[in-house]
Amino acid sequence: MTLRGRLTSAFLAVVLGPVLLGAVFVGGAVDALGRDRAHERLDTAAGAVRTAIGELCARLSASADALAVLPDPAQRAVLADLVVARGLATAVQVVDATGAPELTSANAPATPWADCAAPSPQGPPRALAARVEIRDGTGARVAAVYVTQAVDESLVRRLAAATGGGVTLLDDAGAAVRSTETTADRAGVTTSVRWLTGEGTAVADGGRYVRRLGPAPGQPLPLAVSVPGPDRRDLFAVLSGIVLLAGALAVLTAAWLARSTTRPLAELALAADRVAGGDLDVRVPVRGHDEVARLGGAFNRMTRETQAYVQALTAGRDQLRRNLRILGETLSGTHDLDRILRVLLRTAMAATGARAGLVLLHDPDTGHLVGRCADGLGERAPHAEPAALRIAVGRGLLGSVAATAEPRRGRVHPDGAPLCPEEPRCLTYVAVPFCPPGDDAAGETGPAATGVLALYDRLGADDFDDVDLGTLRTFAGQAAVAVENVRVHEEAQRLSLTDPVTGLWNYRYLQESIRREVERASRFGRTLAVLVLDLDHFKAVNDTYGHAVGDAVLVEFARRVRAGLREVDLAFRQGGEEFVVLLPETDTDGAATVAERLGAAVRDSPVPVADRLRVPVTVSIGIAVYPRHGASAQRVLDAADEAVYAAKAGGRDTYRLCAPAPVLAGGVRKTIPAVPLMELDLNSELDVRLNPVSVAGEADGADDEEAAATATGVPYGPATPRQTRGR
Repeated sequence: MTLRGRLTSAFLAVVLGPVLLGAVFVGGAVDALGRDRAHERLDTAAGAVRTAIGELCARLSASADALAVLPDPAQRAVLADLVVARGLATAVQVVDATGAPELTSANAPATPWADCAAPSPQGPPRALAARVEIRDGTGARVAAVYVTQAVDESLVRRLAAATGGGVTLLDDAGAAVRSTETTADRAGVTTSVRWLTGEGTAVADGGRYVRRLGPAPGQPLPLAVSVPGPDRRDLFAVLSGIVLLAGALAVLTAAWLARSTTRPLAELALAADRVAGGDLDVRVPVRGHDEVARLGGAFNRMTRETQAYVQALTAGRDQLRRNLRILGETLSGTHDLDRILRVLLRTAMAATGARAGLVLLHDPDTGHLVGRCADGLGERAPHAEPAALRIAVGRGLLGSVAATAEPRRGRVHPDGAPLCPEEPRCLTYVAVPFCPPGDDAAGETGPAATGVLALYDRLGADDFDDVDLGTLRTFAGQAAVAVENVRVHEEAQRLSLTDPVTGLWNYRYLQESIRREVERASRFGRTLAVLVLDLDHFKAVNDTYGHAVGDAVLVEFARRVRAGLREVDLAFRQGGEEFVVLLPETDTDGAATVAERLGAAVRDSPVPVADRLRVPVTVSIGIAVYPRHGASAQRVLDAADEAVYAAKAGGRDTYRLCAPAPVLAGGVRKTIPAVPLMELDLNSELDVRLNPVSVAGEADGADDEEAAATATGVPYGPATPRQTRGR
């Protein structure tokens, strides 16, 4: 059977079957339904009465508690007047331990009162009362506070308005004291209530449903609540006519409904099959404005949005893959921090659709966030260059992100995040910190984050959402690890080239630097001065004061050497107490001036080690200048080393300039012992002119030098190892 046939049969069975069977039982069902609804209304009315009286008792109890906590009777009287004036209660009464009244409002209702906590009235209650005892420090009762609300016609009417039915206040015999019932219904209500025990339900004459309430804790008033019963007039005739008419109409409309329903469903099913096969261009015709037509329209919108979403996902996936590939290649293939940060910023902007972005890193020397790279800021930033942007940690939006390591996003408005003057201007923002995983000690000596990635003004003027925040936190976490790796690499590289005690460059870097400087001086026809510094009697310092003091002397000596040099000059610790200084583009006179200044800096101020310990130190300095004293890096360094031995032999605490190397037979240059600078005659026979033959002679072997020495009568021999020479 087709869907149309099944719908027609089902419709007739569903409609005509209940119509025929319901004709027999409709009367009883409707009557039972009316009784159930009457009971529900009665339950609702009884619950509303309990709630209203409970709220009234709670208000009276709160007022009594407020009066009981006041120790001063005058204050208690003022508060009592205020409670009555604001309508929180009808009257207030305070009695002492004997029951004698201390304070009574002028309009106090007559007794008996129904206590909200323990109702036991004698006769019909005239008021509701909340009682609070006042006790002294020993627990003895000294007074009691009563806050009352008169049970009058107004209160009964308010209760009736809350229930939507009738409310009657009863006496001990069940007679009506006050009631909102009509005169015709009041007698029937009171009569039916007398036969009830507890909170029972009865049907009064006239068809009203009645329930007796209270007295009970929380509901101390004896009340009767009534609601009207179901109206059965002409009910059966009307229902029978409706059932017969529905049966007739069902037969006429079954076929039309089946056809009009199954046709669009068939079209929708066919279109759904095509969508399941991957055809997102399919659409179904929409006829009319019924539910099936709306379903067809919703299906068309769904396919359009799905198609657009799939296209966006495909484009976003491809773009994200490209960005992640570039980011991964950059993070894993380079230690260039600026390049890593630029790729990170561009990737983050492409992933979130931001118009501008900025990356700042923490500078431990200044304690500020310093801009490292930016993109698209334009007029947003107060500075044209990112490096000019400096923000104190904890100041403004970016400073607070770095201080707390908590990401932030939102829109700039008067009540929003404060922006300091150094920060870029924007409408929307998102900022995430650089926090490498496992970096628990970052906040002990500095900010909680090592940097901040900030993006501004998303395309379309939309706010950045949680997805953007999660994406940026992922990028920032990976970039933070890469930044930390770069810093660790740079630190390891620095430590491999520096002396751990003095912080100067080590011997390894000396060899590289002197070769580089000699090549530069040779290329541009400049000079290079080499100073070898050796602390005098340093072994005696270690033997006398210990190696810890010796290390302190070395550290202070290195500091004074650095202070006496230019920015382009280089200082090295060659080993032990021997240091080397390279002075680019410096001749003999300039080198002598530097040597004199360094010697005075060491000589004039003893090194402070402890509170009262001052260690006097002097230094011997040897000077050699390229190309005057050697045509290669090693020869100039050896010449300066020979000069420092000459300075020590001359009495220490002085400097010596190495004599120029004469050109021997065969074009070989031989370095002769150093002489004091004041004794060196630059116009003497030792000041010979360099020629290409001397340069070529340096490349010859030891046999050529030995032969040249033999020809000129100058003794030749291997240099004595430095470690065997006395200092």
